[in-house]
Parts: sequence; structure tokens; C-alpha cells
Amino acid sequence: MNEAKVPDKKAVALQYQAFAPAPRVIAKGDGLIATKIIEKAQEHGIFIHESPDLVDLLSQIDLDDYVPQTLWLVVAELLIWAKSIAESPHATVSSPPKVNK
Repeated sequence: MNEAKVPDKKAVALQYQAFAPAPRVIAKGDGLIATKIIEKAQEHGIFIHESPDLVDLLSQIDLDDYVPQTLWLVVAELLIWAKSIAESPHATVSSPPKVNK
């Protein structure tokens, strides 16, 4: 029987602090580690965005390193969108903004 292999789940956690040069990778992993990262984020009410392409790019960054300038626009758009949802009592989660390439 030929079964298609389901790709392993991946996760990357970013942290942004005011006045920091860029968001920083604070956790990353695949499989069970990715599941634990996602569970911890959910436990703490942290915004989770699913984007396999972005996770692939972010997972190439070393832990504690800043997001490179080539990804700033994409990450900034997502952070702004997530913040607007978190701050609006009547907000509904919809698609994140489209970033022009």
C-alpha cells in the first residue's frame, strides 16, 4: 500500500521587544518540539499564524538571532495584524494582510 507521508509539523516562535533591532527567534523545532511550542503559545494566549513557507524560512535562523532584513516586511505585517486583533474587543480573526512582493 502506498501512503503519502504527512510532513512533520514545524514551529518557530518570535519575540519582539520595543527598541529591539528586529524580532528574534526564541524557539523552533519540528515534530514533538513543534507541538510543544504551539501548545505553550496556546496556553499563554499567544497569536499563532500558520504559514509553512514562512516557517521554513524562519527555521533557518539560529536561536536567539534576529529576523534578517529580507523578512522584516512579512513579519512586521503579521505582528501589526496580530496586535490589532488582540487590541480590538470586537475583532474577528480573518486572513492576515497580503504582503506585496
